[in-house]
Amino acid sequence: MGEHGTEAANESGTVNGSAPGNRIDAIFAELRRSGRKALMPFVCGGHPSINATGPMIEAAQRAGASIVEVGIPYSDPIADGPVIASAMHQALTAGVTVEQVFEQVRAVRERVSLGLVAMVSVSIVNGVGGPERFCERAKTAGFDGLIVPDSPWEESKAIHDACEANGLTLSLLIAPTTPKERAIEIAKRCTGFVYLIARAGITGEQQDAPEIEGRVAALREVTETPIACGFGISTPEHVRAVVAHADAAIVGSALVRRVGGAQDAAGETERFLAELSAGLSVAADA
Repeated sequence: MGEHGTEAANESGTVNGSAPGNRIDAIFAELRRSGRKALMPFVCGGHPSINATGPMIEAAQRAGASIVEVGIPYSDPIADGPVIASAMHQALTAGVTVEQVFEQVRAVRERVSLGLVAMVSVSIVNGVGGPERFCERAKTAGFDGLIVPDSPWEESKAIHDACEANGLTLSLLIAPTTPKERAIEIAKRCTGFVYLIARAGITGEQQDAPEIEGRVAALREVTETPIACGFGISTPEHVRAVVAHADAAIVGSALVRRVGGAQDAAGETERFLAELSAGLSVAADA
C-alpha cells in the first residue's frame, strides 16, 4: 500500500458508518479506484515471540499486504485449526498479554501505512473492561478496526457502537452455513469489510481453491461494504481465485506455520507474502 494508504486515509470521509478518516475505508476505496485487490495476512500476536510481532507487520507491508489482522491470543480460539490454536497456546504460555500486543502495534504504527485490525474474542473484550474500554485502548494503540469472530449478530450492537464511537471498523463473520437472511443482517452491521468464511470447518491449509463466486455475488446485492475472504488460502493460485470475486484474500494458517519454524520470522513473513502477492498481480492482469 505504501504512501497511497496514508494519503487516502487523510482524505477519506465517512463510509459505511465508519468514522471520518478511517484507514480501512480509505484503503479499500483506493484499491477500488485503481482496480486492485488486497492481501490480508493474519499474524498471531506474540508468536513466535512477542518482539516478532512489530517486525512482522512491517515485513507484511514490504511484501505488498494492504491490511494485517493481528490475533489477540485466546485460550479457546473460535474456528481456528491446530496451527493457529497452537500458536496462541504458545503465546499465552510465554505470558503474552493484550497490552503487550498493543505495545507492539503502537511501536510500528507510525512506520506503516497499511491497515491494522485486531482479531479478538468477545470474552477478551468483556474481560478488559467491555467494548468501550477495549475500543479506546485498541484505537490508542494504533488499530483501525476489530474482527470479533465469536460475537453473535444479536449481541454485537454494543461492540458496533463502541467501534463507531472510537473510529474503528467492525467485521463479523459469515459462514457457508449462515442462512441468507441472517447473512444480510450480519453484512449490514459490518463496517470496513465483511469477513466471508470460504469453507465450512476450521482454519487450515487446503489443496483446492475455495468456490465463493455465488456467495460473494449474493452479498454484493445487499451491501457495498468490501468483502474479504479467508480460511484455507495458502498459495498464489488460491489468492488469484479468491480476488477474482472478493475484494481481499485473507491468509492465516499457512503464514503462522511458516513463521513458527523460522529463525527469522520477519524475513519469512516477507518472503511468503511476496510469493502470495503474485496472485494479486495475475488477477489484476486478468
